Order: sequence, then C-alpha cells, then structure tokens
Amino acid sequence: MSSTDVGSQSASPTEGASGVDMKLEVVTLPVADVDRAKRFYEGLGWRLDADISRGDDFRVVQFTAPHSECSIHFGKGLTNAEPGAVDRLILAVEDIEAARNELISRGVEVSEVDDTRPSGADPQAGRSYFAYASFKDPDGNGWLLQEITTRLPGREWNDSTDVASLADLLHETSIHHGEFEAVAPPHDWWDWYAAYAEARQRGNNSEQAAAAAGRYMADVKHVVVPPA
Repeated sequence: MSSTDVGSQSASPTEGASGVDMKLEVVTLPVADVDRAKRFYEGLGWRLDADISRGDDFRVVQFTAPHSECSIHFGKGLTNAEPGAVDRLILAVEDIEAARNELISRGVEVSEVDDTRPSGADPQAGRSYFAYASFKDPDGNGWLLQEITTRLPGREWNDSTDVASLADLLHETSIHHGEFEAVAPPHDWWDWYAAYAEARQRGNNSEQAAAAAGRYMADVKHVVVPPA
C-alpha cells in the first residue's frame, strides 16, 4: 500500500483531531529489592494492580497512585537501569500541603514546599505549576509533588465532550452570560456563549473565560459594556 493510499483512508475510531490516541500507561522503576519496594508503595496507599512471577528470573509488580491514569512497574527482568536511576516523576496534586502531610503521616520523608514562582509574578495568580515538594523511594527513585489547581490554556485534551459534561458547561455558561447580559447592550447570546465555552475548553477558569468572552464581544462584535 502506498503512502497516498494510507493518507486517503478514513481516520480510525480512536483517532481525533490531534492524532491517534497514545496514553502513557506505565513507567518502569529500577529497584534492587522488589519486596521492599512493594512495601513502600503499599504504604503510600497506592492500589496494587498486579504481582506476577514467572520462575526465578521474572517478576512484575504494578501500582497506581490514587486517580492516576498512569501506573508504575518494578520487579525482576524488566529493565537494565541501575536501581534508583529514575528521577523527577511528577505527581500532580490540587493541595500540596495536604498531600505532603499525608505522605509524612505514612512515614515518608518529604521536603519542604518550594515555591518556584519567578520574581515579580502576580501573587494573586496562585502557585499552580510553581509549588513542589520531593521524596524518594527506598532505592532512590525521585518523586515530585506539583500543585496544579488550574491548567494553562492548551494543556487539556478536548477532542470530544460527553453529553453530561456539555450540559454542565452550558449551564455554567448561562449563569455567567446572565451577569454579562444584565449590563450589556442587546446582542446575540450565542456569540458570548461560544467565546466563553471556547475559553473554558482551552483551560481557562470561569472568571478568565468570562473576561475573554467580554473582550470578544467588544473587539469582534462591538458590544461594549458601558462604564458603571
């Protein structure tokens, strides 16, 4: 089959606007003592998915952190990397202090929270993406907690939206449009809705999306809210 033939075929069911779905499923950690590593990750409260052995030379143990879509593997016969060679495995958390305190309560040594915001950054913007704390497993594989409360625009996949999620978004949009409509000149509501929904799907929070919709109405549709 030629490259022309391939390109002319319809996309597969798993292929969206961004290409074929490729979801990171498992990260393999090199460890020296499988049972010690298993006790450590069990102690974190992570879900044990599998512990499979085939003779004396192969064993795979799988754990998954709470609500993570990516798991970890370790065992025997999986990798030639030196134990402890993996670093900067990032766990996204919404409240880094709460996550840090939970790990400490489970006997894990965790660093203090490091706020890496650049000097001069808006303190009202929060510290999403800029707050870190670190810990290691018994082999020295390094983990980072990273606080992410609001994702930056373009950092979420939105190739499809289920009906329930779309209904929630429309309801939210109607509430914020009502606030705009109360003070704005007559306009087509669907223009504001489209601008708000597009901003939300790019990762903006509700206040940012409402502001973006207001700018769109003023700049493109020439619907300007008069000064209060």
